[in-house]
Amino acid sequence: MARSRASWLVIPLLVALCSLLGGVFGPELDQVNAATTEDDIKSGLRVFSKVYEVVEDNFAEKVSPDRAIYQGAIPGMLRTLDPHSNFYDPKMYEQMREDQRGRYFGVGMTIGPREGKIIVISPFPASPAFKAGIRPGDNIAEVNDKKTDNMTTAEVATLLKGPRGTQAQVVVKREGLDKPLILNITRDEIPRKSVKDAFFVKPGIMYLDVESFNENTSSEVNENFKRLGEKNVKGLILDLRANPGGLLNEGVAVAGRFLQKGQLVVSHRGRANPERTYTERRGSGAADYPIVVVVNKSSASAAEIVAGALQDHDRAYVIGEDTFGKGLVQTVYPLSENSGLALTTAKYYTPSGRLIQRDYSNISFFDYYYRKTTELKNPKDVKMTDSGRAVYGGNGIAPDEKFVAPPYNKFQIELLRRAAFFSFTPIYFSGKEIKLPKGWSPDAKVVDEFKAYLRKSNATFTDEDFKANQEWVKNTIQAEIYKTAFDIDEAARYEIEIDPEILKAIEALPKARELGDKARKMIVQRMAEPNR
Repeated sequence: MARSRASWLVIPLLVALCSLLGGVFGPELDQVNAATTEDDIKSGLRVFSKVYEVVEDNFAEKVSPDRAIYQGAIPGMLRTLDPHSNFYDPKMYEQMREDQRGRYFGVGMTIGPREGKIIVISPFPASPAFKAGIRPGDNIAEVNDKKTDNMTTAEVATLLKGPRGTQAQVVVKREGLDKPLILNITRDEIPRKSVKDAFFVKPGIMYLDVESFNENTSSEVNENFKRLGEKNVKGLILDLRANPGGLLNEGVAVAGRFLQKGQLVVSHRGRANPERTYTERRGSGAADYPIVVVVNKSSASAAEIVAGALQDHDRAYVIGEDTFGKGLVQTVYPLSENSGLALTTAKYYTPSGRLIQRDYSNISFFDYYYRKTTELKNPKDVKMTDSGRAVYGGNGIAPDEKFVAPPYNKFQIELLRRAAFFSFTPIYFSGKEIKLPKGWSPDAKVVDEFKAYLRKSNATFTDEDFKANQEWVKNTIQAEIYKTAFDIDEAARYEIEIDPEILKAIEALPKARELGDKARKMIVQRMAEPNR
């Protein structure tokens, strides 16, 4: 069963303010040339002020300055530059900093909307919410005497956050209970780990899932190796699927721990910035075990830096899909009113010199984010790895071996669209103790109960559909029930152990070993050659 990994790429909203105003004030705006001098800039600002004044005085509804300027004019200007320059209002800026810090204060759970209600997706393991008995599927009806009806997920999340040691009174409605539960949950620091707890997916084969790159990522990676004992590692599966990137220095640190002293990790250069290189300074403390890196089309930015560096130095064998192709450097400039500007200032290049960034000059931002074609090699940007293999730039990182998870069939899509497994779990546990023995799996009785639930909920399928997908159904029930009976980490571990792409990556470890051996031999030969 392919593991389902949410890919949360933020899709920019294109603001058509300039087009709208061109229709209203066409003649006047046509007289304004591109701002190339100080006078032109001042002239442009005067026109903008006049336009805003007319909009404020005459628009059909009251105009919000925050919406018109901070959500409209400024982002609209930045969208004429590239897909990744962005303006952060105070809330967005604080959220960005929170993500980078990798921690916040609250109760520790993921929530989401469902049929007009706010539902718990899952509490975090060992969090205050988990310890208080919050379960997946619980309906958060009230927080501190405020009903959540008609609230957004963000609004409820804000209510649940607060200073450490303070209490959030949460009223929960649960399947099988006649009366709501009233839980007083003491807020605490909630770590947002960017690295899942590593484990041995096979004897001696370590599985390490890096979900993003925040301020703690490299230390979390090192802690996982220390906990499992690096001397026990005979091979590593480094999972970067759906990793959107993050902090450059953390990506450099993670890649560097597997490289030798002096090896280049990445470089970047831009119009206002001279070229800057990032090399591994201390030398790899890691043992010489083979590495397979797993990527997909949602692996971006710092994740591509890591994959590209290990691939260029033949330190890892890369398997999966072509990555996203986000190789633009954003410098974040703090602004007044607790806002910020993320401005593209340079482009990333892998150690061999290939460009990571995909071309966005002649397509819409929608097509840029939701591209259908990923396998586009730029024949003008061909470089060589340490062992002499050809690699291409301009479209992210192309894997050494393609692997695309098979698409869901019609029956599977129907069940996932309905969130059938998620909705069945609270019903299954209704009136039952949620403890299950280690290694539990659904028997025929549980599968039949699920089938009856589907019939009752008017799901569209035939007996033949169910029979043909029975193994998938059984596996998915097991993963979903693990989230309640154990926690989301245990469920994720089970999914990884049966993930066909991870099993394929394990099979590819000998190829990674062969690649590394070849690269080392060629480097030794080059060093032995006399200077010419």
